[in-house]
Amino acid sequence: MPGAMTADGRTPPSMQATFEDALAKLPDGYVDGYFGNRSWGVTVKRSQDGKRTWLYGEELGGTDIVSFNLYRLAGRGSALNPCEMSSAKVIEFVLGFEPSTEKAASRP
Repeated sequence: MPGAMTADGRTPPSMQATFEDALAKLPDGYVDGYFGNRSWGVTVKRSQDGKRTWLYGEELGGTDIVSFNLYRLAGRGSALNPCEMSSAKVIEFVLGFEPSTEKAASRP
């Protein structure tokens, strides 16, 4: 909502900024995790110049996928290019995906 503020008087981040922040927290390479109480395998690749991020996610034991490219544009902003799915599906997935901590927890 334009002009909306949080209880502490700050303007909340835009959905795009929230999405990009969640994406930035995902590790490069392959990671298992969960989305919607289902197991997923996700691969994230970032270009060396930082201008492109690619994500491909596959429901393990299922048929659902998520795939997109995010391009950082010259100046301000970015362009989200989903692969044969809606931007809403991509954003919902990135915001809700929880990487598994099992491997990290099993290390001494």
